[in-house]
Amino acid sequence: MKNKDINSQNGFTFSKHIPEELSNFDRVFDIFRDLLTHTSGDLEEAFEWLDMLDKEYDIFNDEYTLQDFEEDLKKRGYIKEEDPEEGNSGAGEGKNILTPKLEAALREYALEQIFGKLKKSGVGNHRTTKTGIGDEREGENRSFQYGDDLSAVNMTESLKNAQINNGISDVRLTEDDLIVEETKHKAQMSTVLMIDISHSMILYGEDRITPAKKVAMALVELIKRKYPKDSIDIIVFGNEAWPIKIKDLPYLKVGPYHTNTVAGLELAMDILRRKRNTNKQIFMITDGKPSCIQLPTGEFYTNSYGLDEMIVNQCLNRAAQARKLKIPITTFMIAQDPYLRQFVEAFTAQNKGKAFLTGLSGLGQMIFEDYEKNRIKRI
Repeated sequence: MKNKDINSQNGFTFSKHIPEELSNFDRVFDIFRDLLTHTSGDLEEAFEWLDMLDKEYDIFNDEYTLQDFEEDLKKRGYIKEEDPEEGNSGAGEGKNILTPKLEAALREYALEQIFGKLKKSGVGNHRTTKTGIGDEREGENRSFQYGDDLSAVNMTESLKNAQINNGISDVRLTEDDLIVEETKHKAQMSTVLMIDISHSMILYGEDRITPAKKVAMALVELIKRKYPKDSIDIIVFGNEAWPIKIKDLPYLKVGPYHTNTVAGLELAMDILRRKRNTNKQIFMITDGKPSCIQLPTGEFYTNSYGLDEMIVNQCLNRAAQARKLKIPITTFMIAQDPYLRQFVEAFTAQNKGKAFLTGLSGLGQMIFEDYEKNRIKRI
């Protein structure tokens, strides 16, 4: 028999595993998704980069060309021609634009790159330290008590008890025989992810915004799959702060902005105040010191040199305010300038939160691990 063997006793058939080769489309699509993330969703620029890579690495051939790939993107619903009546931002009449299907594919790709492939779970939520009638098994057993949910009864252990108490010949199951498996309650988590889009995120020969953007897309996709009852809001902050929709993450760019950390924190706290659940947190990805605040007159006060005492004090005030609201802030400082450590340590102490002073390497894994640790509900 070719590549198979039959077990005559059990009737099972075992076949040799032959891994499937990626199709021409899938092979190029992975490269293309990465290029789209780097170009902030600019299709024309991504195609130009793909053409340049083809000339150097022979991505395409006579059987499958760049034009074939573009046609496949259209056929599979990943790109479409812009409808002038829809007024799509950033694209002119007749241009191809990303569809929601491709936007979702970019988030999925970011998730696979950063966290690995995860299967969608059921109603995953966050553990608390409170035991009782919950919906997550803990593996610890106790005797049944009046009021316990019958669905928590461990039938295997209960039947063992019945045999011990009543004997094998007289199988009777009484209330005294019942064993209940402990569970833990689950709590929802509301997260606001703050992303710095100040000009320094692309200065000094290092692209910091693309890794931050990938992390944001991956975290969103992770929460949607693994913790569907949780909420996540994304805000960006430069001179000002504003929320962005999840679908707009691939298009995120930096601007000629300073870093108004105060505005970002105020908006994040305002969003979390409206959330009904008690587990709340702020994640902040930034690469620099706060350098901007908005004055009561509406004008911006900026200072890019050193740590400005007035700006820093306002940041520390917001950190303390978040602590009073029981909102911990985790700061991911993706730069390692020594003078930033002073600010981060003071900011973290005011909030009683956490800080990671790191480069870009491992940023996604750190955020994922911290998200998991923060699943413990504060009661």
